[in-house]
Amino acid sequence: MPSRKNPNKPSKNRLASRAGGIKKEAQRKSLAGQTRITPGDALRGRRVGLMANSGAGAPLSAKKQKKVDQRLRLALKRKMEAEGEVEMKDAPAPKVKAVVEEAAKMDIE
Repeated sequence: MPSRKNPNKPSKNRLASRAGGIKKEAQRKSLAGQTRITPGDALRGRRVGLMANSGAGAPLSAKKQKKVDQRLRLALKRKMEAEGEVEMKDAPAPKVKAVVEEAAKMDIE
């Protein structure tokens, strides 16, 4: 066993500290890959299962969620209108029986 003053061998405390740091870093990287927690949030203390009470990670209230959904629907509707797809409100719905007969005629011919 090397003497106490041997500078060529790290101490047990230093070895244990280094191993602990490497282990902690590996756990942090592994956990980051398994969850959708951003690295910035993880640095600020966010962990799996803990939800923020405020800020970007906080859950939306029901009222706010309805508003967000409505805005998404309207944005989608505007996009469809810009592309030329228009929802036909005045046209009568086709009769199911007529559509089936039409398809049958197509198959026969």
